[in-house]
Amino acid sequence: MQKKHALAALAALGQETRLDVFRLLVQAGSEGIPAGEIAARVGAVQNTTSSHLKVLMHAGLIRPERDGRVVRYVADMTGFRDLLAYLMEDCCNGSPELCRPVINAIACDC
Repeated sequence: MQKKHALAALAALGQETRLDVFRLLVQAGSEGIPAGEIAARVGAVQNTTSSHLKVLMHAGLIRPERDGRVVRYVADMTGFRDLLAYLMEDCCNGSPELCRPVINAIACDC
């Protein structure tokens, strides 16, 4: 991941509603959530949510998937993994045991 992509992702997550949307989509897993339902669940109006979804998409953190006439959004775990890898690229100055608690905290049992 290039620095400019990492900055875009971090900036996208640096806004409260977008962070809520991203966390909601991470919780939803590969099933995703329809756009209208996302707005209702985070307590935002649909046109504002649409703007937030666009920012998260351009940052590579979510992606749309068409399900008939419904557009569902899912967390792009590859983009998220790339961001985490970028942030931890030079981790611990040669002492990987210092990173183990972070890695354990972000590893899921799903």
